[in-house]
Amino acid sequence: MDDGRPAMEQAVTAAKEPAAGARAAGGRWVPGVRVVAGYRRRWLPKDLVAGLVLSSLLVPQGMAYAELAGLPPITGLYTTVFGLIGYALFGSSRILVVGPDSSLGPMIAAVLITVVGTGADVATTMGLASMLALMVGVIMAVAGVARLGFVADLLSKPTQIGYMNGLAVTIFVSQLPKLCGFSVDGDGLLNEAAGFLRGLASGDAVPAACAVGLVTLAIIVVLQRWLPKVPAVLIAVVAAIAATWVADLGSRGVVLVGPLPAGFPPLSLPHASWSQLVPLLAGAVGITVVSLADTISTASSFAARTGQEIRPDQEMIGVGAANVAASFFQGFPVSTSGSRTAVAEQSGARTQVTGIVGAAVILAMLLLTPGLLRDLPQPALGAVVIAASMSLADVRGTVRLWRRRRLEFLVSITAFLGVALLGVLPGIGVAVGMSVLNVFRRVWWPYQTELRRAPGVPGYHDVRSYPVADRLPGLMLFRFDAPLIFANARVFRDQIRGLARAEPRPRWIVLAAEPVTDVDTTAADMLTVLLAELDADGIVLVWAELKDPVRRKIDRYGLTEAIGPAHFFATLDEAVSAYRAQTGAEWVSSPGPADVPPRPEAAERPTAKGRFPRGG
Repeated sequence: MDDGRPAMEQAVTAAKEPAAGARAAGGRWVPGVRVVAGYRRRWLPKDLVAGLVLSSLLVPQGMAYAELAGLPPITGLYTTVFGLIGYALFGSSRILVVGPDSSLGPMIAAVLITVVGTGADVATTMGLASMLALMVGVIMAVAGVARLGFVADLLSKPTQIGYMNGLAVTIFVSQLPKLCGFSVDGDGLLNEAAGFLRGLASGDAVPAACAVGLVTLAIIVVLQRWLPKVPAVLIAVVAAIAATWVADLGSRGVVLVGPLPAGFPPLSLPHASWSQLVPLLAGAVGITVVSLADTISTASSFAARTGQEIRPDQEMIGVGAANVAASFFQGFPVSTSGSRTAVAEQSGARTQVTGIVGAAVILAMLLLTPGLLRDLPQPALGAVVIAASMSLADVRGTVRLWRRRRLEFLVSITAFLGVALLGVLPGIGVAVGMSVLNVFRRVWWPYQTELRRAPGVPGYHDVRSYPVADRLPGLMLFRFDAPLIFANARVFRDQIRGLARAEPRPRWIVLAAEPVTDVDTTAADMLTVLLAELDADGIVLVWAELKDPVRRKIDRYGLTEAIGPAHFFATLDEAVSAYRAQTGAEWVSSPGPADVPPRPEAAERPTAKGRFPRGG
């Protein structure tokens, strides 16, 4: 088509349009393409500096969290490198940092112990960890493509607080023996705590190890508290290595990291036997739920601070890609990290180039200076993990729950005890179960109340909030704050029966039905029987403010005729006006037997279906 431009210009534009469309499509599914296409040269210095600062945190934490997962420290570096690269390509956040995570470490260790026990060789354990990462990555990516981010809602805030508190205590106790230079064979929080105390009592602690571990922990905690912009972990690790050189800690019984394998991370295919796949899959699902909740909450909070919009489903794809990439290079499951993302943000990071720079620095270290960390004391790594566990605990949040809502506090404590006493994997099951049961409880036993007219306040209000209120004799305004379904049908029926038996007897029971967002078939059957009972007693069940979708369901169930078409009102005011017009009742400030309007004669009394009997 000729649009007035020269033919050559039209041809060039036509050739560019498909390429632009392809880039747009690629940028949607691979946001890293869009970042590269729109990258500004002025961003590069800040991304380089932020990447260098970030790498100082990535190396010691990656090694420490690998050991927390029961794996060699070098796998933490492999995981960090390819997790960063995978997320940089597929993640939607500009600055979010992924990698080994303290909250996933105990879960990974629990899965591996469940599958192969504690005596498996390192190669087998690493292969299973890589398979676990592949499973988590695939589940996460599929969930992102299918837009299943709502699964993260299975962990409510109280259960998240309880789960993280339990995890913090579990991690803290598990690292105490390493901090003191010995190990225990206990499995679970109580056994590990008992083993640690027995080790101390029997003199297994190494004084030099205790000293370097406690000093390292003190440096991290003090600097993070008073100088949050200073790389506390890096300073503590450098100080621990310096202590090794000065005090010859290796000859004093302190275990050192030792030389790391040199060279580029080896490409290896994840593998597991058929009998191992089922427990691995169960563990992968639990890890995915925790990682999903952490990813969406962390990404959303940092996006809000930077004014950026993120796509939760794309975030899941990005973290899934990070896990898949790590799985092919002897890696283990990764998640987002709030602390490392905060470091990147404070250092001026503008894009995911920051993560690529951090990955490049780690690769350069592995290729050029693999012996750089050989003199790092193991107690120092234990201190890094303990410091991370302390940041997981949310004591203030727990206290806030106690003050604001005791029931949710109990939910949080139950999740905490589930993790602390049953273990990490059963604990996540308890946490999810508590969240689901808490939701079900609210539907099963919803809030119910009587409404009355409060003097000087428009509308009709909860008598618990306005105990001094006016009522119409013979009229009961009732609100049921839940969908009417199988779980609460009996509760609703019993409540209406109780209202119908109240003295003085009501003529109308008006249901303020706006909170009733559904009526299922079980509830419909219950209503059929209930309406017949009320009709026999001459009591009318009136519906006000019922939503149209729910009204259509009632029509399909055939309940409209049983209720009476005249007994559906758009508002409570209309229902009250209709009652007053029929009975002549007037508002009174307090109920009493004399306030009940006289019963109309049988020939004039309407049935519960709203139809007056024909006169003779």
